[in-house]
Order: sequence, then C-alpha cells, then structure tokens
Amino acid sequence: MSPPSLIDAHPQLADTAPVALSYELFPPRSPAAAETLWTTIRELETTAPDYVSVTYGASGSNRDTALELINRLLVETTLRPLAHLTCVGNTPQELAGIIAELLDIGVRGILALRGDLPKDGGRPADGSLRYAQDLIDLIRRVEQRRSALLCAGKIAVGVAAYPTRHPESPSEDHDVEVLLAKQRSGADFAITQVFFEAAQYEDLLTRARRAGVTIPIIPGVMPFTSLRRLNRLGELAGVEPSPKLMERLAAADNDIERLHIGVDATVDLANAALDAGAPGIHLYTFNEHQSALEVLDKLALPRHNRSSHARSAVARPQLAV
Repeated sequence: MSPPSLIDAHPQLADTAPVALSYELFPPRSPAAAETLWTTIRELETTAPDYVSVTYGASGSNRDTALELINRLLVETTLRPLAHLTCVGNTPQELAGIIAELLDIGVRGILALRGDLPKDGGRPADGSLRYAQDLIDLIRRVEQRRSALLCAGKIAVGVAAYPTRHPESPSEDHDVEVLLAKQRSGADFAITQVFFEAAQYEDLLTRARRAGVTIPIIPGVMPFTSLRRLNRLGELAGVEPSPKLMERLAAADNDIERLHIGVDATVDLANAALDAGAPGIHLYTFNEHQSALEVLDKLALPRHNRSSHARSAVARPQLAV
C-alpha cells in the first residue's frame, strides 16, 4: 500500500497551483567545498526545483565566487539561479554595474537584501544604499533601461520577510510596514527567514495580509538536523528553538537517528506552513543534500511536469556540435 500523498494530507491543494520548490546554496570557500557543493547541486537538480538561490556575502565580500557559481549553474545545469544581492556598503553606481552583469549572464531573478551593517558598529560608507527598497528601485531602473535586451521580459525580485521580529526592529508591526514598502517598490515575492514554530509563519501571513501585502510569502525552512546550527540560528533570529526538539536531538544515539528526528520535525513544520497557505517551500540546504532530499521525499509536494523534462535533460548526454 503506497503512503498517503500530500494531496491526501492537504485536500485544499487539489484544486490549486503546484507548490513551488526552491533551495538555498552558498558559494564554496575552498576546492574541497566546491567538490561537495557540486555533488549536492547534481542531486538537487534531479528534483527539478523552480529555482535555487545563491547567497552573496556582506558588502559583496564573495562577489567573484558567487558570480562564478551563478554562471556555472546557468551554463552547466538545468537550474535557474536567484541571485542574492546586498546593498549596504555599495554605491548605486557599483550596484547598477553588478545588476547589469547578472542580467548579461542570464539571471532573471534577484533577491534584494539590505545586508549586514558594519561589524565595527560604524555607519555604511557615504553614498551607499541603506535599505532593501532602495535596491529594488535601482533594480527596476536598470531593468527599464535594458527592457529591449530582455525582450519585454521582467526580472523577478524577491525580498526577505521575518516571521519573528527582526533583531534591529522596534516591533513586528514595523517589520510588516517594511515588507509593504518593499512591495510598493516593486518586490514580486518574499522568502522568510528561519522560524521554528508554524504559528510564527501563520501570524506573519495574517498581519501582512491585513496590512495590504499581497505578494507570495514563501516559508524558508531549515532541516532541523544539526544541534550546532539550530543553536546558532536561534541566536541570530533571537528565537529559541523548541527545547523538546533540542533534547530529542541531543539524546539521539547516532547521526542516523538524529537525521530522522530532525527530518520529521522539519516535515511537520513545512506541512503546517502549507496548511496555513504557503505557496511553496524554500529549503536552506547549507550545501548539503541528504537532509533536504529526505524532507522532500516525505513532503511529496504536488509539482508541475517540469520534473520529467529536467530529469531527462540531466540524464541526456551532450552532443558534440
């Protein structure tokens, strides 16, 4: 007897659009890391995600590595990259050049982020953009100037959303106001930062819709398989992970048992987000494919038929011309 599908678990999905699937990757820091990353990329490629996001270091610290990875994804795989871009520490002229470079190599999706403030507590450099909505405005201006080259196409611009209060924000209501400002500047969709309770995502949706935010808000979900990672992200987000989950992970006898516990908890969170109305799932992979694929297998997301095309494209040998 086959296991129940997600349609069985979520009957409201039967008459809706397919659920979007995406992953986050980050540029490798060494040749060994690059080899591991490309193993992960090939494994994730077989699942035919709608896109993969590629992170961008603070003030563009890994710009060259990020651009190299994005270019290889475009040339050597069937994957569609969503390029992260941060604005703090860069002037409009510098950023316009980076945006143009991304468009020239074939990127059609950009995740517009403010980026981290200087670690020394100082102010960003004079002339640099300060907020994500300023970056969105700039992306749209560059796009308009290059519309003929884009064949009247449109760049998809994504932004960050926060299920829990941003550490620098005075309130959750202020976070929603910022999200609304990003939408008004031209954002097409949002991806949330990591959260640990489904109620946090559901509450964000409620507050955002009430305030007038209409763009899709995609939950960013991290496989809960690493105690160290959970503790670190809990500190960054200012939200404590479930003590019960942490205790279960700590008490696991081995890595396999820990993986199963973490995957089950992640699947439960993703299912709850889908029940709340999530239009897709964005998996933070940390450049590791095993836990992401385990989560995906248990979710059994209703997907469009691009998967069969992508699988055949991956398996098909390249012909010499």
